[in-house]
Amino acid sequence: MNRSLLRLDLTQDRDIVAARQRARQVSALLGFDSQDQVRIATAVSELARNAMRHAGGGSIEFTVVQAPSRGVAQPVNSLLQIIISDNGPGIANLDDAINESANGEVKLGLVAARRLMDTFDVYSGKGRGTTITLGKFLPRRTESVTQARTAAIADQLSAYGAADPNAEMQQQNRELLRSLDELRLRKEELARLNAELEDTNRGVMALYAELEERASHLRLADETKTRFLSAVSHEFRTPVNSILALSKILLHRLDGELTAEQDKQVTYIRQAAEQLSTMVDDLLDLRKVESGKLQLRVEAFNVTDLFGALRGMFKPLSIKDSVSLTFEEIGALPELHTDQGKVAQILRNLISNALKFTEAGSVRVTARLVADTDLIVFSVADTGVGIAAANHRRIFEEFTQVENPLQQTVKGTGLGLPLSQRLAGLLGGSIDIASELGQGSVFSFAIPVHLASAVPAGAPVIPETRNTQRVLIIDDSEIERYALRQFLSSSTFEVIEATGGYDGLRVARQSHPDLIFLDLAMPDVHGLEVLKMLKAIDETRHIPVVLFTSQRPDEIGEEQAAAASALLLKSELSRESVAAVIRRVSSPGETHHAQHA
Repeated sequence: MNRSLLRLDLTQDRDIVAARQRARQVSALLGFDSQDQVRIATAVSELARNAMRHAGGGSIEFTVVQAPSRGVAQPVNSLLQIIISDNGPGIANLDDAINESANGEVKLGLVAARRLMDTFDVYSGKGRGTTITLGKFLPRRTESVTQARTAAIADQLSAYGAADPNAEMQQQNRELLRSLDELRLRKEELARLNAELEDTNRGVMALYAELEERASHLRLADETKTRFLSAVSHEFRTPVNSILALSKILLHRLDGELTAEQDKQVTYIRQAAEQLSTMVDDLLDLRKVESGKLQLRVEAFNVTDLFGALRGMFKPLSIKDSVSLTFEEIGALPELHTDQGKVAQILRNLISNALKFTEAGSVRVTARLVADTDLIVFSVADTGVGIAAANHRRIFEEFTQVENPLQQTVKGTGLGLPLSQRLAGLLGGSIDIASELGQGSVFSFAIPVHLASAVPAGAPVIPETRNTQRVLIIDDSEIERYALRQFLSSSTFEVIEATGGYDGLRVARQSHPDLIFLDLAMPDVHGLEVLKMLKAIDETRHIPVVLFTSQRPDEIGEEQAAAASALLLKSELSRESVAAVIRRVSSPGETHHAQHA
Protein backbone atom coordinates (compact mmCIF):
# COMPACT_ATOMS: atom_id res chain seq x y z
CA MET A 1 0.00 0.00 0.00
CA ASN A 2 1.42 3.40 -1.00
CA ARG A 3 1.29 6.23 1.56
CA SER A 4 2.03 9.69 0.17
CA LEU A 5 4.15 12.00 2.33
CA LEU A 6 4.77 15.07 0.19
CA ARG A 7 4.44 16.41 -3.34
CA LEU A 8 6.66 19.20 -4.63
CA ASP A 9 6.42 21.07 -7.96
CA LEU A 10 9.56 22.14 -9.81
CA THR A 11 8.93 25.49 -11.53
CA GLN A 12 12.04 27.57 -10.85
CA ASP A 13 15.71 27.08 -9.94
CA ARG A 14 15.16 27.73 -6.23
CA ASP A 15 12.95 24.64 -6.19
CA ILE A 16 16.10 22.53 -6.68
CA VAL A 17 17.29 23.74 -3.27
CA ALA A 18 13.82 23.07 -1.85
CA ALA A 19 13.87 19.53 -3.29
CA ARG A 20 17.18 18.80 -1.61
CA GLN A 21 15.96 20.25 1.71
CA ARG A 22 12.66 18.36 1.57
CA ALA A 23 14.45 15.11 0.73
CA ARG A 24 16.64 15.56 3.80
CA GLN A 25 13.64 16.33 6.00
CA VAL A 26 11.67 13.30 4.77
CA SER A 27 14.60 10.91 5.25
CA ALA A 28 15.31 12.30 8.73
CA LEU A 29 11.71 11.81 9.84
CA LEU A 30 11.77 8.23 8.54
CA GLY A 31 14.81 7.38 10.69
CA PHE A 32 17.63 7.35 8.12
CA ASP A 33 21.10 8.15 9.49
CA SER A 34 23.00 11.26 8.42
CA GLN A 35 24.95 9.50 5.65
CA ASP A 36 21.79 8.09 4.05
CA GLN A 37 20.13 11.50 4.39
CA VAL A 38 22.96 13.04 2.37
CA ARG A 39 22.75 10.25 -0.24
CA ILE A 40 18.99 10.68 -0.69
CA ALA A 41 19.19 14.50 -0.79
CA THR A 42 22.03 14.42 -3.32
CA ALA A 43 20.22 11.97 -5.63
CA VAL A 44 17.01 14.03 -5.53
CA SER A 45 18.76 17.36 -6.15
CA GLU A 46 20.73 15.92 -9.11
CA LEU A 47 17.55 14.67 -10.81
CA ALA A 48 15.63 17.86 -9.93
CA ARG A 49 18.39 19.88 -11.61
CA ASN A 50 18.10 17.71 -14.74
CA ALA A 51 14.32 18.18 -14.79
CA MET A 52 14.61 21.96 -14.50
CA ARG A 53 17.38 22.46 -17.05
CA HIS A 54 16.36 19.96 -19.69
CA ALA A 55 12.59 19.74 -19.31
CA GLY A 56 11.70 23.17 -17.91
CA GLY A 57 10.27 21.74 -14.69
CA GLY A 58 8.40 18.79 -13.27
CA SER A 59 7.27 17.32 -9.96
CA ILE A 60 8.59 15.21 -7.09
CA GLU A 61 6.48 12.90 -4.94
CA PHE A 62 7.69 11.21 -1.73
CA THR A 63 5.81 8.05 -0.68
CA VAL A 64 6.31 5.01 1.55
CA VAL A 65 5.56 1.60 -0.03
CA GLN A 66 5.76 -2.03 1.05
CA ALA A 67 8.38 -3.79 -1.03
CA PRO A 68 9.90 -7.33 -1.06
CA SER A 69 13.03 -7.52 1.07
CA ARG A 70 16.55 -7.91 -0.29
CA GLY A 71 16.92 -11.32 1.40
CA VAL A 72 14.77 -14.36 0.62
CA ALA A 73 14.42 -15.37 4.25
CA GLN A 74 13.72 -11.83 5.50
CA PRO A 75 10.24 -10.27 5.88
CA VAL A 76 8.71 -7.60 3.65
CA ASN A 77 10.45 -4.26 4.13
CA SER A 78 9.26 -0.64 3.83
CA LEU A 79 10.72 1.50 1.07
CA LEU A 80 10.97 5.26 0.68
CA GLN A 81 9.96 5.80 -2.94
CA ILE A 82 10.66 9.08 -4.74
CA ILE A 83 9.08 9.71 -8.17
CA ILE A 84 10.54 12.56 -10.25
CA SER A 85 8.65 13.25 -13.47
CA ASP A 86 8.70 15.88 -16.20
CA ASN A 87 7.01 16.60 -19.55
CA GLY A 88 10.21 17.29 -21.47
CA PRO A 89 11.47 15.84 -24.76
CA GLY A 90 12.67 12.60 -23.13
CA ILE A 91 16.11 11.00 -23.12
CA ALA A 92 17.58 9.62 -26.33
CA ASN A 93 19.55 6.36 -26.05
CA LEU A 94 18.33 5.63 -22.52
CA ASP A 95 20.51 2.52 -22.03
CA ASP A 96 23.62 4.51 -22.84
CA ALA A 97 22.55 7.34 -20.52
CA ILE A 98 22.38 5.13 -17.42
CA ASN A 99 25.59 3.25 -18.21
CA GLU A 100 28.30 3.43 -15.50
CA SER A 101 30.81 4.86 -17.97
CA ALA A 102 28.43 7.62 -19.09
CA ASN A 103 29.51 11.24 -19.20
CA GLY A 104 27.73 14.53 -19.79
CA GLU A 105 25.60 16.44 -17.29
CA VAL A 106 22.36 14.47 -17.72
CA LYS A 107 24.16 11.14 -17.78
CA LEU A 108 26.29 11.89 -14.74
CA GLY A 109 23.17 12.88 -12.77
CA LEU A 110 21.44 9.60 -13.62
CA VAL A 111 24.51 7.49 -12.85
CA ALA A 112 25.10 9.26 -9.52
CA ALA A 113 21.47 8.78 -8.43
CA ARG A 114 21.58 5.13 -9.43
CA ARG A 115 24.66 4.54 -7.30
CA LEU A 116 23.29 6.35 -4.24
CA MET A 117 19.90 4.60 -4.03
CA ASP A 118 18.83 0.97 -3.47
CA THR A 119 16.36 0.83 -6.36
CA PHE A 120 16.33 2.79 -9.60
CA ASP A 121 13.94 2.73 -12.53
CA VAL A 122 13.56 5.16 -15.42
CA TYR A 123 10.98 5.51 -18.17
CA SER A 124 11.43 7.96 -21.02
CA GLY A 125 9.83 8.29 -24.44
CA LYS A 126 10.38 10.76 -27.23
CA GLY A 127 8.04 13.74 -26.62
CA ARG A 128 6.44 12.00 -23.63
CA GLY A 129 8.71 13.17 -20.84
CA THR A 130 10.71 11.20 -18.31
CA THR A 131 9.72 9.48 -15.07
CA ILE A 132 12.41 8.31 -12.66
CA THR A 133 11.53 6.19 -9.62
CA LEU A 134 14.10 5.96 -6.81
CA GLY A 135 13.92 3.78 -3.71
CA LYS A 136 15.74 3.47 -0.39
CA PHE A 137 14.92 0.71 2.11
CA LEU A 138 13.99 2.02 5.55
CA PRO A 139 16.35 1.10 8.39
CA ARG A 140 15.42 -2.09 10.26
CA ARG A 141 15.25 -0.24 13.55
CA THR A 142 12.57 2.12 12.21
CA GLU A 143 9.12 1.57 13.66
CA SER A 144 6.37 0.42 11.32
CA VAL A 145 5.10 3.17 9.00
CA THR A 146 1.35 3.14 9.63
CA GLN A 147 -1.31 5.38 8.12
CA ALA A 148 -1.28 7.46 11.30
CA ARG A 149 2.49 7.86 11.26
CA THR A 150 2.41 8.82 7.58
CA ALA A 151 -0.15 11.54 8.33
CA ALA A 152 1.97 12.79 11.24
CA ILE A 153 5.09 13.02 9.04
CA ALA A 154 3.11 14.83 6.34
CA ASP A 155 1.87 17.36 8.95
CA GLN A 156 5.45 17.93 10.18
CA LEU A 157 6.65 18.53 6.63
CA SER A 158 3.85 21.07 6.07
CA ALA A 159 4.85 22.83 9.26
CA TYR A 160 8.45 23.30 8.06
CA GLY A 161 7.24 25.88 5.54
CA ALA A 162 9.11 27.17 2.50
CA ALA A 163 12.74 26.30 1.97
CA ASP A 164 15.44 28.72 3.07
CA PRO A 165 18.19 28.62 0.40
CA ASN A 166 20.75 30.11 2.78
CA ALA A 167 20.07 27.50 5.44
CA GLU A 168 20.30 24.73 2.85
CA MET A 169 23.59 26.09 1.52
CA GLN A 170 24.96 26.23 5.05
CA GLN A 171 23.85 22.64 5.60
CA GLN A 172 25.53 21.57 2.36
CA ASN A 173 28.71 23.35 3.41
CA ARG A 174 28.67 21.54 6.74
CA GLU A 175 28.20 18.24 4.96
CA LEU A 176 31.00 19.07 2.57
CA LEU A 177 33.34 19.93 5.44
CA ARG A 178 32.39 16.71 7.22
CA SER A 179 33.05 14.72 4.04
CA LEU A 180 36.39 16.44 3.53
CA ASP A 181 37.34 15.68 7.14
CA GLU A 182 36.42 12.02 6.64
CA LEU A 183 38.47 11.93 3.42
CA ARG A 184 41.42 13.47 5.24
CA LEU A 185 41.19 10.84 7.99
CA ARG A 186 40.95 8.08 5.40
CA LYS A 187 43.91 9.51 3.53
CA GLU A 188 45.95 9.54 6.73
CA GLU A 189 44.89 5.97 7.51
CA LEU A 190 45.80 4.90 3.98
CA ALA A 191 49.20 6.57 4.28
CA ARG A 192 49.76 4.78 7.60
CA LEU A 193 48.78 1.43 6.09
CA ASN A 194 51.05 2.04 3.09
CA ALA A 195 53.93 2.82 5.42
CA GLU A 196 53.25 -0.40 7.35
CA LEU A 197 53.09 -2.37 4.10
CA GLU A 198 56.39 -0.88 2.96
CA ASP A 199 57.97 -1.83 6.30
CA THR A 200 56.47 -5.32 6.01
CA ASN A 201 57.73 -5.67 2.43
CA ARG A 202 61.20 -4.62 3.47
CA GLY A 203 61.05 -7.13 6.32
CA VAL A 204 59.90 -9.90 3.98
CA MET A 205 62.64 -9.10 1.48
CA ALA A 206 65.19 -9.11 4.27
CA LEU A 207 63.79 -12.42 5.53
CA TYR A 208 63.99 -13.96 2.06
CA ALA A 209 67.57 -12.74 1.72
CA GLU A 210 68.42 -14.19 5.13
CA LEU A 211 66.73 -17.50 4.29
CA GLU A 212 68.58 -17.71 0.99
CA GLU A 213 71.85 -16.97 2.77
CA ARG A 214 71.11 -19.63 5.40
CA ALA A 215 70.12 -22.12 2.73
CA SER A 216 73.39 -21.42 0.94
CA HIS A 217 75.32 -21.89 4.20
CA LEU A 218 73.45 -25.12 4.91
CA ARG A 219 74.18 -26.46 1.44
CA LEU A 220 77.83 -25.61 1.94
CA ALA A 221 77.76 -27.19 5.41
CA ASP A 222 76.16 -30.33 3.98
CA GLU A 223 78.82 -30.56 1.28
CA THR A 224 81.53 -29.99 3.89
CA LYS A 225 79.99 -32.66 6.13
CA THR A 226 79.91 -35.12 3.25
CA ARG A 227 83.55 -34.43 2.38
CA PHE A 228 84.53 -34.67 6.05
CA LEU A 229 82.71 -37.97 6.61
CA SER A 230 84.16 -39.41 3.43
CA ALA A 231 87.68 -38.37 4.42
CA VAL A 232 87.31 -39.56 8.01
CA SER A 233 85.72 -42.82 6.90
CA HIS A 234 88.62 -43.51 4.59
CA GLU A 235 91.04 -42.67 7.40
CA PHE A 236 89.19 -45.09 9.70
CA ARG A 237 89.62 -47.94 7.27
CA THR A 238 93.36 -48.34 7.83
CA PRO A 239 93.36 -48.84 11.65
CA VAL A 240 90.14 -50.91 11.49
CA ASN A 241 91.62 -53.21 8.85
CA SER A 242 94.77 -53.48 10.94
CA ILE A 243 92.75 -54.54 14.00
CA LEU A 244 90.86 -57.11 11.94
CA ALA A 245 94.07 -58.51 10.47
CA LEU A 246 95.85 -58.71 13.83
CA SER A 247 92.87 -60.29 15.56
CA LYS A 248 92.68 -62.87 12.76
CA ILE A 249 96.37 -63.73 13.31
CA LEU A 250 95.73 -64.19 17.02
CA LEU A 251 92.57 -66.27 16.54
CA HIS A 252 94.36 -68.55 14.05
CA ARG A 253 97.12 -69.17 16.64
CA LEU A 254 99.85 -68.17 14.17
CA ASP A 255 102.04 -66.96 17.04
CA GLY A 256 101.07 -69.50 19.65
CA GLU A 257 98.14 -70.69 21.67
CA LEU A 258 95.74 -68.41 23.55
CA THR A 259 94.08 -69.09 26.82
CA ALA A 260 90.30 -69.46 26.82
CA GLU A 261 89.96 -65.98 28.34
CA GLN A 262 92.35 -64.46 25.78
CA ASP A 263 90.44 -66.14 22.95
CA LYS A 264 87.19 -64.57 24.25
CA GLN A 265 88.81 -61.13 24.54
CA VAL A 266 90.26 -61.20 21.02
CA THR A 267 86.89 -62.38 19.67
CA TYR A 268 85.21 -59.37 21.29
CA ILE A 269 87.87 -57.09 19.78
CA ARG A 270 87.25 -58.58 16.33
CA GLN A 271 83.45 -58.23 16.65
CA ALA A 272 83.79 -54.56 17.64
CA ALA A 273 86.15 -53.93 14.72
CA GLU A 274 83.77 -55.64 12.29
CA GLN A 275 80.91 -53.48 13.57
CA LEU A 276 83.01 -50.34 13.12
CA SER A 277 84.03 -51.46 9.63
CA THR A 278 80.39 -52.00 8.67
CA MET A 279 79.47 -48.52 9.95
CA VAL A 280 82.30 -46.94 7.95
CA ASP A 281 81.20 -48.73 4.77
CA ASP A 282 77.55 -47.73 5.29
CA LEU A 283 78.49 -44.09 5.95
CA LEU A 284 80.54 -43.98 2.77
CA ASP A 285 77.74 -45.48 0.72
CA LEU A 286 75.15 -43.10 2.20
CA ARG A 287 77.27 -40.06 1.37
CA LYS A 288 77.89 -41.38 -2.14
CA VAL A 289 74.14 -41.72 -2.68
CA GLU A 290 73.52 -38.17 -1.41
CA SER A 291 76.30 -36.68 -3.53
CA GLY A 292 75.34 -38.66 -6.65
CA LYS A 293 78.74 -40.37 -6.87
CA LEU A 294 77.56 -43.94 -6.28
CA GLN A 295 78.28 -46.04 -9.38
CA LEU A 296 75.69 -48.55 -10.60
CA ARG A 297 77.07 -51.56 -12.50
CA VAL A 298 74.36 -53.26 -14.52
CA GLU A 299 74.89 -56.94 -15.25
CA ALA A 300 72.79 -60.02 -16.01
CA PHE A 301 72.32 -62.62 -13.25
CA ASN A 302 69.67 -65.00 -11.93
CA VAL A 303 68.06 -65.35 -8.52
CA THR A 304 69.32 -68.93 -8.06
CA ASP A 305 72.97 -67.83 -8.20
CA LEU A 306 72.22 -64.81 -5.97
CA PHE A 307 70.56 -67.00 -3.33
CA GLY A 308 73.40 -69.51 -3.54
CA ALA A 309 75.97 -66.81 -2.79
CA LEU A 310 73.90 -65.46 0.11
CA ARG A 311 73.34 -68.96 1.51
CA GLY A 312 77.08 -69.62 1.50
CA MET A 313 77.80 -66.23 3.07
CA PHE A 314 75.35 -66.69 5.98
CA LYS A 315 76.02 -70.36 6.65
CA PRO A 316 78.97 -69.78 8.99
CA LEU A 317 77.15 -66.82 10.61
CA SER A 318 74.01 -68.76 11.52
CA ILE A 319 75.23 -69.52 15.02
CA LYS A 320 71.76 -69.93 16.57
CA ASP A 321 70.60 -73.56 16.45
CA SER A 322 67.09 -72.35 17.28
CA VAL A 323 66.78 -70.25 14.09
CA SER A 324 66.66 -71.72 10.58
CA LEU A 325 67.52 -69.73 7.45
CA THR A 326 65.88 -70.84 4.18
CA PHE A 327 65.90 -69.47 0.62
CA GLU A 328 63.07 -70.17 -1.80
CA GLU A 329 62.21 -69.17 -5.37
CA ILE A 330 58.47 -69.02 -6.06
CA GLY A 331 57.70 -69.86 -9.68
CA ALA A 332 59.90 -69.42 -12.73
CA LEU A 333 61.87 -66.18 -12.47
CA PRO A 334 63.42 -64.24 -15.37
CA GLU A 335 67.03 -63.15 -15.58
CA LEU A 336 67.68 -59.83 -13.83
CA HIS A 337 69.54 -56.92 -15.46
CA THR A 338 70.51 -54.62 -12.63
CA ASP A 339 73.32 -54.01 -10.12
CA GLN A 340 73.84 -57.41 -8.51
CA GLY A 341 76.16 -56.06 -5.83
CA LYS A 342 73.61 -53.51 -4.62
CA VAL A 343 70.80 -56.10 -4.63
CA ALA A 344 72.97 -58.47 -2.59
CA GLN A 345 73.93 -55.65 -0.21
CA ILE A 346 70.28 -54.81 0.46
CA LEU A 347 69.36 -58.47 1.04
CA ARG A 348 72.37 -58.93 3.36
CA ASN A 349 71.18 -56.05 5.51
CA LEU A 350 67.62 -57.37 5.68
CA ILE A 351 68.70 -60.93 6.45
CA SER A 352 71.25 -59.80 9.07
CA ASN A 353 68.58 -57.76 10.87
CA ALA A 354 66.15 -60.69 10.76
CA LEU A 355 68.74 -63.06 12.26
CA LYS A 356 69.71 -60.54 14.96
CA PHE A 357 66.18 -60.00 16.22
CA THR A 358 64.91 -63.58 16.00
CA GLU A 359 65.69 -65.76 19.05
CA ALA A 360 63.79 -68.84 17.86
CA GLY A 361 61.90 -69.90 14.76
CA SER A 362 62.88 -69.11 11.20
CA VAL A 363 64.05 -66.53 8.70
CA ARG A 364 62.61 -67.23 5.26
CA VAL A 365 63.90 -65.49 2.11
CA THR A 366 61.73 -65.71 -1.01
CA ALA A 367 61.59 -64.21 -4.48
CA ARG A 368 58.57 -63.99 -6.78
CA LEU A 369 57.54 -62.22 -9.98
CA VAL A 370 54.52 -59.90 -9.58
CA ALA A 371 51.84 -60.92 -12.08
CA ASP A 372 51.49 -58.71 -15.19
CA THR A 373 54.48 -56.55 -14.20
CA ASP A 374 58.25 -56.56 -14.58
CA LEU A 375 58.78 -56.38 -10.79
CA ILE A 376 60.53 -59.00 -8.71
CA VAL A 377 59.77 -58.93 -5.00
CA PHE A 378 62.28 -60.32 -2.50
CA SER A 379 60.76 -60.98 0.92
CA VAL A 380 62.59 -61.58 4.19
CA ALA A 381 60.15 -62.96 6.80
CA ASP A 382 61.12 -63.72 10.39
CA THR A 383 59.46 -64.87 13.59
CA GLY A 384 61.32 -62.35 15.74
CA VAL A 385 60.36 -59.58 18.15
CA GLY A 386 58.45 -57.51 15.57
CA ILE A 387 58.13 -53.73 15.22
CA ALA A 388 55.22 -51.55 16.35
CA ALA A 389 53.34 -49.73 13.57
CA ALA A 390 54.35 -46.35 15.06
CA ASN A 391 58.01 -47.17 14.36
CA HIS A 392 57.66 -48.43 10.77
CA ARG A 393 58.82 -45.07 9.34
CA ARG A 394 61.40 -44.36 12.07
CA ILE A 395 63.51 -47.41 11.33
CA PHE A 396 64.38 -45.94 7.92
CA GLU A 397 65.89 -42.82 9.53
CA GLU A 398 69.66 -42.63 9.96
CA PHE A 399 71.09 -43.70 13.38
CA THR A 400 67.61 -44.64 14.64
CA GLN A 401 67.22 -47.82 16.69
CA VAL A 402 63.92 -49.00 18.16
CA GLU A 403 63.87 -50.17 21.75
CA ASN A 404 63.21 -53.92 22.06
CA PRO A 405 63.97 -56.79 24.48
CA LEU A 406 67.10 -57.77 22.50
CA GLN A 407 68.55 -54.24 22.41
CA GLN A 408 71.10 -54.96 25.12
CA THR A 409 72.52 -58.05 23.41
CA VAL A 410 72.22 -57.00 19.75
CA LYS A 411 74.10 -53.91 18.61
CA GLY A 412 73.71 -52.01 15.36
CA THR A 413 74.63 -48.71 13.72
CA GLY A 414 71.16 -47.62 12.64
CA LEU A 415 72.44 -47.12 9.08
CA GLY A 416 71.60 -50.44 7.41
CA LEU A 417 67.92 -49.84 6.67
CA PRO A 418 68.27 -46.17 5.61
CA LEU A 419 71.06 -47.17 3.23
CA SER A 420 69.08 -50.14 1.91
CA GLN A 421 66.03 -47.94 1.25
CA ARG A 422 68.08 -45.40 -0.71
CA LEU A 423 69.88 -48.09 -2.67
CA ALA A 424 66.50 -49.62 -3.53
CA GLY A 425 65.36 -46.24 -4.81
CA LEU A 426 68.45 -45.97 -7.03
CA LEU A 427 67.57 -49.36 -8.47
CA GLY A 428 64.04 -48.17 -9.26
CA GLY A 429 62.48 -50.10 -6.38
CA SER A 430 61.36 -49.79 -2.79
CA ILE A 431 61.31 -51.54 0.58
CA ASP A 432 58.07 -52.07 2.52
CA ILE A 433 57.46 -53.51 5.97
CA ALA A 434 54.62 -55.50 7.56
CA SER A 435 55.16 -56.11 11.25
CA GLU A 436 53.54 -56.19 14.70
CA LEU A 437 55.12 -56.42 18.13
CA GLY A 438 55.70 -60.05 19.03
CA GLN A 439 54.45 -61.29 15.64
CA GLY A 440 57.63 -61.11 13.57
CA SER A 441 58.35 -58.96 10.51
CA VAL A 442 58.22 -59.18 6.72
CA PHE A 443 60.45 -56.84 4.72
CA SER A 444 59.59 -56.75 1.00
CA PHE A 445 62.17 -55.44 -1.47
CA ALA A 446 60.73 -54.82 -4.97
CA ILE A 447 62.80 -53.89 -8.04
CA PRO A 448 62.23 -53.98 -11.81
CA VAL A 449 63.72 -56.90 -13.72
CA HIS A 450 65.50 -54.44 -16.00
CA LEU A 451 67.08 -51.32 -14.54
CA ALA A 452 65.47 -48.35 -16.30
CA SER A 453 68.75 -47.08 -17.68
CA ALA A 454 72.12 -48.71 -18.18
CA VAL A 455 73.80 -45.39 -19.02
CA PRO A 456 77.20 -45.11 -17.30
CA ALA A 457 77.38 -42.61 -14.46
CA GLY A 458 78.18 -39.12 -15.72
CA ALA A 459 77.09 -39.80 -19.31
CA PRO A 460 74.52 -37.33 -20.70
CA VAL A 461 70.93 -38.53 -20.94
CA ILE A 462 69.40 -37.98 -24.38
CA PRO A 463 65.61 -37.82 -24.15
CA GLU A 464 63.50 -38.53 -27.20
CA THR A 465 62.38 -35.57 -29.31
CA ARG A 466 58.73 -34.61 -28.75
CA ASN A 467 56.44 -31.65 -29.35
CA THR A 468 54.93 -31.60 -25.85
CA GLN A 469 56.51 -31.27 -22.44
CA ARG A 470 56.28 -34.42 -20.35
CA VAL A 471 55.17 -33.77 -16.78
CA LEU A 472 55.34 -36.39 -14.03
CA ILE A 473 53.02 -36.03 -11.01
CA ILE A 474 54.14 -38.04 -7.97
CA ASP A 475 51.32 -38.06 -5.41
CA ASP A 476 49.49 -40.82 -3.53
CA SER A 477 46.19 -38.87 -3.68
CA GLU A 478 44.16 -39.58 -6.81
CA ILE A 479 42.09 -36.41 -6.27
CA GLU A 480 45.18 -34.18 -6.00
CA ARG A 481 46.66 -35.72 -9.15
CA TYR A 482 43.39 -35.19 -11.01
CA ALA A 483 43.11 -31.56 -9.87
CA LEU A 484 46.66 -30.74 -10.98
CA ARG A 485 46.21 -32.59 -14.27
CA GLN A 486 43.16 -30.45 -15.09
CA PHE A 487 45.30 -27.31 -15.00
CA LEU A 488 47.88 -28.74 -17.44
CA SER A 489 46.79 -28.22 -21.05
CA SER A 490 46.69 -31.51 -22.96
CA SER A 491 47.97 -29.76 -26.10
CA THR A 492 51.07 -28.50 -24.29
CA PHE A 493 51.80 -31.18 -21.70
CA GLU A 494 51.91 -34.95 -21.70
CA VAL A 495 51.00 -35.89 -18.12
CA ILE A 496 52.10 -39.14 -16.52
CA GLU A 497 51.44 -40.15 -12.93
CA ALA A 498 52.97 -42.15 -10.10
CA THR A 499 51.11 -43.15 -6.93
CA GLY A 500 54.08 -43.20 -4.55
CA GLY A 501 57.66 -42.08 -4.04
CA TYR A 502 59.45 -45.20 -5.21
CA ASP A 503 57.03 -45.70 -8.09
CA GLY A 504 57.81 -42.09 -9.05
CA LEU A 505 61.55 -42.75 -9.02
CA ARG A 506 61.06 -45.72 -11.34
CA VAL A 507 58.80 -43.79 -13.73
CA ALA A 508 61.18 -40.81 -13.74
CA ARG A 509 64.08 -43.01 -14.83
CA GLN A 510 62.02 -44.75 -17.49
CA SER A 511 60.15 -41.80 -19.03
CA HIS A 512 62.65 -38.90 -18.65
CA PRO A 513 60.06 -36.17 -17.87
CA ASP A 514 60.77 -32.47 -18.45
CA LEU A 515 59.21 -31.49 -15.09
CA ILE A 516 58.20 -33.28 -11.88
CA PHE A 517 55.51 -32.26 -9.39
CA LEU A 518 56.38 -34.04 -6.12
CA ASP A 519 54.14 -34.51 -3.08
CA LEU A 520 55.81 -34.66 0.34
CA ALA A 521 53.61 -36.70 2.72
CA MET A 522 53.38 -40.12 1.06
CA PRO A 523 52.94 -43.44 2.88
CA ASP A 524 55.91 -45.27 1.36
CA VAL A 525 58.60 -42.58 1.60
CA HIS A 526 58.73 -38.86 2.31
CA GLY A 527 58.98 -36.60 -0.72
CA LEU A 528 62.20 -34.96 0.50
CA GLU A 529 63.88 -38.40 0.45
CA VAL A 530 62.61 -38.88 -3.12
CA LEU A 531 64.03 -35.45 -3.98
CA LYS A 532 67.44 -36.46 -2.62
CA MET A 533 67.44 -39.64 -4.70
CA LEU A 534 66.28 -37.82 -7.85
CA LYS A 535 69.21 -35.42 -7.47
CA ALA A 536 71.61 -38.30 -6.79
CA ILE A 537 70.76 -40.19 -10.00
CA ASP A 538 72.58 -39.00 -13.11
CA GLU A 539 69.66 -39.38 -15.51
CA THR A 540 67.22 -37.47 -13.25
CA ARG A 541 69.38 -34.88 -11.46
CA HIS A 542 68.79 -32.27 -14.22
CA ILE A 543 64.95 -32.47 -14.08
CA PRO A 544 63.27 -29.48 -12.36
CA VAL A 545 61.26 -30.61 -9.33
CA VAL A 546 58.31 -28.62 -7.95
CA LEU A 547 57.27 -29.54 -4.41
CA PHE A 548 53.47 -29.96 -4.59
CA THR A 549 52.30 -29.99 -0.98
CA SER A 550 49.82 -28.83 1.65
CA GLN A 551 52.67 -27.93 4.01
CA ARG A 552 53.73 -24.30 4.42
CA PRO A 553 57.37 -23.37 3.68
CA ASP A 554 58.14 -22.93 7.38
CA GLU A 555 56.88 -26.48 8.03
CA ILE A 556 59.09 -27.99 5.33
CA GLY A 557 62.37 -26.36 6.26
CA GLU A 558 64.23 -24.13 3.83
CA GLU A 559 67.43 -26.14 3.94
CA GLN A 560 65.62 -29.41 3.18
CA ALA A 561 63.72 -28.00 0.21
CA ALA A 562 66.72 -26.12 -1.19
CA ALA A 563 67.27 -28.71 -3.93
CA ALA A 564 63.75 -28.18 -5.35
CA SER A 565 63.17 -25.75 -8.20
CA ALA A 566 59.91 -24.29 -6.83
CA LEU A 567 57.10 -24.76 -4.33
CA LEU A 568 53.38 -25.01 -5.20
CA LEU A 569 50.91 -25.08 -2.31
CA LYS A 570 47.87 -27.28 -2.89
CA SER A 571 45.69 -24.68 -1.17
CA GLU A 572 46.67 -22.15 -3.86
CA LEU A 573 46.21 -24.49 -6.85
CA SER A 574 44.88 -22.61 -9.89
CA ARG A 575 45.62 -22.26 -13.58
CA GLU A 576 47.52 -19.04 -12.84
CA SER A 577 49.64 -20.55 -10.03
CA VAL A 578 50.53 -23.61 -12.14
CA ALA A 579 51.43 -21.41 -15.11
CA ALA A 580 53.55 -19.16 -12.89
CA VAL A 581 55.48 -22.12 -11.46
CA ILE A 582 56.08 -23.58 -14.92
CA ARG A 583 57.34 -20.19 -16.18
CA ARG A 584 59.66 -19.95 -13.18
CA VAL A 585 61.34 -23.30 -13.83
CA SER A 586 61.04 -23.36 -17.63
CA SER A 587 64.16 -21.35 -18.46
CA PRO A 588 66.68 -23.88 -17.11
CA GLY A 589 64.44 -26.70 -18.29
CA GLU A 590 64.19 -25.34 -21.82
CA THR A 591 67.92 -24.77 -21.96
CA HIS A 592 68.59 -28.34 -20.90
CA HIS A 593 66.04 -29.73 -23.33
CA ALA A 594 67.61 -27.74 -26.14
CA GLN A 595 71.01 -29.13 -25.31
CA HIS A 596 69.82 -32.73 -25.49
CA ALA A 597 67.13 -32.46 -28.16
